Order: sequence, then C-alpha cells, then structure tokens
Amino acid sequence: MRPRSISKLLVLSALTVTLHAQTPPPADAAPSTSATVEGPAKSALEAFKEERFSKAIELASPLADRGDGDALYLLGFAAETGKGLETSREQALIYYRKAIAAKNKDAAYRLSFILLASEKEEERKDALATLETVAKEDPAVAGRILGEAYLRGRLSASPDPEKALSWWKRSADAGDAASNLLVARFYEGQFGFPELKNPKEALASYAKAAGTGDVGAMIALGSRLLSGDEKNRDEAKGREWIKKAIEAKEYAGYLALGDFEENVKKNLKAALAEYERGKDVGQADCTLRAADFYILGKGVEKDQTRGLALIEKAAESGNTTANFRLAVQALSGEKPDLLKGYKHLLVAANGNLPEAQNELGLLYLSGKLSFADGPAGVAWLTRAAQGGFAQAQNNLATLFERGAAGVPQNIENAGQLYILAANQGNGAATLALARLLSEGVGTKQDTVKAWCFASLAQERGVDDAKKIVEDLTAKLDTKQLIEAKKQLEEMKSGKPPAAAPAEDPKKPK
Repeated sequence: MRPRSISKLLVLSALTVTLHAQTPPPADAAPSTSATVEGPAKSALEAFKEERFSKAIELASPLADRGDGDALYLLGFAAETGKGLETSREQALIYYRKAIAAKNKDAAYRLSFILLASEKEEERKDALATLETVAKEDPAVAGRILGEAYLRGRLSASPDPEKALSWWKRSADAGDAASNLLVARFYEGQFGFPELKNPKEALASYAKAAGTGDVGAMIALGSRLLSGDEKNRDEAKGREWIKKAIEAKEYAGYLALGDFEENVKKNLKAALAEYERGKDVGQADCTLRAADFYILGKGVEKDQTRGLALIEKAAESGNTTANFRLAVQALSGEKPDLLKGYKHLLVAANGNLPEAQNELGLLYLSGKLSFADGPAGVAWLTRAAQGGFAQAQNNLATLFERGAAGVPQNIENAGQLYILAANQGNGAATLALARLLSEGVGTKQDTVKAWCFASLAQERGVDDAKKIVEDLTAKLDTKQLIEAKKQLEEMKSGKPPAAAPAEDPKKPK
C-alpha cells in the first residue's frame, strides 16, 4: 500500500490524537456484565468477565447455535480479542452480524468500530448504515459514535464538523451526557476549527450535562464561570456549581476554587486555603498546588521542607505527577541520583503518565542505566506516543526516520508521527515535516508546503527554522510565495490544506 501524502495526513491525524480518548468500549473490556444481562447467556457472560474464557465459550456456543443475540455477541468479542477463540477479524464480523440480526445493539457498535477503522470505503459505508439504523432506537450511543466518525473524516472525504455536531447534539438530546461534553469541547475549539468556536454554546452544553447530574460537567461549568472568558463569568453561579460537585464528593472542586482565587482574584492566601482543603480530603492536584505554594513562598512563608514532604506524600499514595516531579528532581542537578530517578519514573510511567513514559524511554536509550536498552526505550516511547504525547511522537519519528535503536527505517511511519506531533504544536516535528517535503522524502517534493511548515516551525521558536525558511524563500517565485503565505494562514486557522500533493512514484514505498 502506498503511504498517504504528508499533507493529507495532517488533518486526519490531528483529529485522531484529539478524539482517541472518546472512542467507545475498548477491545480489552469485558463484553457485558451480569448487571445488564438477565437472559440465557448470563452465565456465559459472567464466566467471560471472570476470565474463564474456555468455560464462557462452552456455555455460549449452544445458545449461539439457537440464535441468542448475547451469546453471538460474546463469541464475536472472543474472536475479535482472541480471548477464548483464535483471533479472527472476519469471524468476529460474522458473529456480530448474526448478533445484530438478533437485535443485539452492542454487536452493532463493535462491528462499526472494526469497519470504521478500515481503509476500504465500502466497509466504512457499511458501518454508517449500521449505525444509522441503530440510531433510530438508540440515538444516544450511536449518535456519539457517528459524530466522532464524521469529525475524524472516516465517513466523508474530509472531516465534517457540521455533521459531527448534528449527531452529537442529537445524542445529547437523547440524554447522553458524554455528547454534551463533546459539543462543549468542540465549541471551545478543543478539536480544531477555531472559526466555529462559540463560548456561549460551550457553556450551555456544559450546563446541560451538569443538569443531568454529571459531576465532571459541574466542575467544568463552574470553573469556566469562575475563571473562563471574562464576559461570560458569573461568580455566584460558578461557586454554586462547584459546591454541588464537592457535595457529590468530587473534590476537584477545591482545585477550581483555588485556581479562581489564585489567578482571577489574585488572593494567594485564599487560594492556599482552598488547596489545603482539597489536600485534606486527598485531592492530589490540590496537594501538589499547596506544595508549590510552600516551596515558592506564595501567600505564605517559604518552607521547602514542608513543600517537598507534601510531594513525597502524594508520591507515596501513587500519584503519577508527584512521582514524575521527584524523578525530574533526582535526575537533574550536578549529581543526578539515577536509582531514585528511575524508581519514580517507573511508577509514573506505569501510571500511564506520557511525560514519564517519554523520559523513561529516553533514559533507557541513553545508556545511563549501565547499558543502552533499545527495545525497552522504544517500547516506552511508543506507549507515550500512543498516549498522544507530542515529544514522544517526535522522538519515535526520529528513530523511524534514521532507523536507529533497533527500529527499522520507515519514512511513512516517521511522517505520520511527525504530523501527530506537529498538529499539537511541536516545533521540532514541524521542522522535520518541512525538511521531508523540501527534500521529497517519502512524498512528492513540495517546496511551497515545505515553506509553510518551516515558517510555522520558526513561529514555534525553533532556531534552525530561520535558515531553512530563507533557503526555501530563495527557491520560490513571486506567485509561489503568495500561494505559500495563503496556505500558511489556512494551516494556522485550522482549515484543511488545499489539494494534497500526489506521491512521488519514484520514491520507495
């Protein structure tokens, strides 16, 4: 398969990074629970949940032969995940289609996830038809999935924000709190498309979700009413929503109140008091904020010992950020404590903190732990990159481009990773894309677009970009330079690039 061009991937990859956390049930989740299934397949589903996979298949198979939808779904899930059955995409689809015919909605969703990931347009269209049919009875979940698929460009030639919003709003109207939050985040510009930002609509969506009892939405709404766009602030209402969240034992409310006092009211003593309240009920972020206040002497006399003790306390409770901070402290300075730094990095990395995973990967590659461990380093960088961490994506891309640390050289993988990082503002990755396009590595040479990326990298503070911009400018005629500046403005506005350059058939695939 030919690699897709760099400029085409620019839009799609950015959406994947932004939205990956919103994708419905992962493939490693249990297919159902005894709390939601009371039919004949209940025992089989319970066995699967308890990881007695062979027993689950034994119990489900005769029921599936008789057309039981839950049993067919379980067999499809087993085939998809390789738990109890041999992994088989095609067999999973067969089971899911039979389960859908038996009115199992979960099977429709899992089948759609598989088909939406396909590079075959006819399979994605099949997913669309399936989801639209299910949406007639279950617009809440189906609408959320359709909205994401349209925003990712999986059901249209390019990302379609209008259709995404339409489906999310339909899902929200059907009672799906998650879709309310997606609409709110969209209107805040978190998914790109800055020209469609609408702070008032965002607040309205947060309010709608908060009104359903979603405590996360209460925090989001309250914090924005307190510390958001100045023209939309309402301290009384903001405090009211935060109070409701705290009463529901969502103690991140203290963090929102502290942030308001610290950054809006500029009352450091009041801010510390809120952070202390959060600390006292075990809110880790409040503990770390309080620690910083003591270390820096903000609103209180400096007390380095007390501040570090709070970070240590948070780290002992397993807080990933606290462990990462202790790791950075141990590994920096004139006499790094490699053992202590490694210990804290490992805890933070295992806690899925991408920053820690990236640093741990680099530490393994550096050879500072007695010897360089390429496979371990690459594995941790990969986890961080999959978690959407731009620096790790750039680091891993560099390994793929150079064929270093045991990673086989793969320009397509490198280009895709550079794009993911560049779409999050990573300057080094942005400059790397300029270089690839300028030299025609992995894609057709495109000096105009290379100039755009180099200029963007310069704006992002990359020192080496200035010389590259100057060199590329010298290669462009007046008409090309006008076009380059136009494309740069479109790129910065979040609009999809113009037509993608065709791939160079002379380049290795």
